[in-house]
Amino acid sequence: MKSKTGVLLGRLMRNIMRSPDTIITVAITPIAMMLLFVYVFGGAIETGTDNYVNYLLPGILLMAIASGVSYTAFRLFGDIKSGLMARFITMPIKRSSILWAHVLTSLVSNAISVLVVIFVAFIMGFLSSAGIFEWLATAGILGLFTLALTWLAIIPGLTAKSMEGATAFSYPLIFLPFISSAFVPTETMPKIVRVFAENQPVTSIVNAIRALLYEGVVGNDIWTALAWCFGIMAITYFMAMNVFKKQLG
Repeated sequence: MKSKTGVLLGRLMRNIMRSPDTIITVAITPIAMMLLFVYVFGGAIETGTDNYVNYLLPGILLMAIASGVSYTAFRLFGDIKSGLMARFITMPIKRSSILWAHVLTSLVSNAISVLVVIFVAFIMGFLSSAGIFEWLATAGILGLFTLALTWLAIIPGLTAKSMEGATAFSYPLIFLPFISSAFVPTETMPKIVRVFAENQPVTSIVNAIRALLYEGVVGNDIWTALAWCFGIMAITYFMAMNVFKKQLG
């Protein structure tokens, strides 16, 4: 399976490299949001930190990933409609390799977009006292989050009737950080909103990354974040594989 997955992964990555606007587009919106909130709204937002970009960056990274995984659904839908998927099915390829190639492509392309966003954040004044271990832990959490959302993206990619339908799922995911601790502390929110914000996955993931990169004290948020990532990934992987078997045999 590994060799077949590698060949399929290479095909998808070559397509991306020929048209790098995918990665650029994914990075532009989060960067624009970061610029807007830091330089326009940042002075009016009280977060208890002396550097708002430090507070903001984890949520922006999750927004970039949520935007980036929509291209997995886009590419998968395109393969199905073009008949390429049907050709792959008739070839001596383990069928799970086809989906894993799309998932790994998402992991690589989103990693590049995240690095671009982090680079811009450093230019804007982002400061981190994190060591190698903390950066590796952050990369691990972001990688798990990417995998979880990518397996979710596989489902509309397989079942959608139109290109718009294949990518529409990502819009709620992109805006979910707004109702979390990504932009402001949850304590400032009305009670009903605060209850939702404190018990949805983005808040624990944002808090864990923020603690690793900036605050230095990692509490239970990291375990909650890992539980959310693994839980979502397990459920969406199972659902995607079932849909794949039903849709394409």
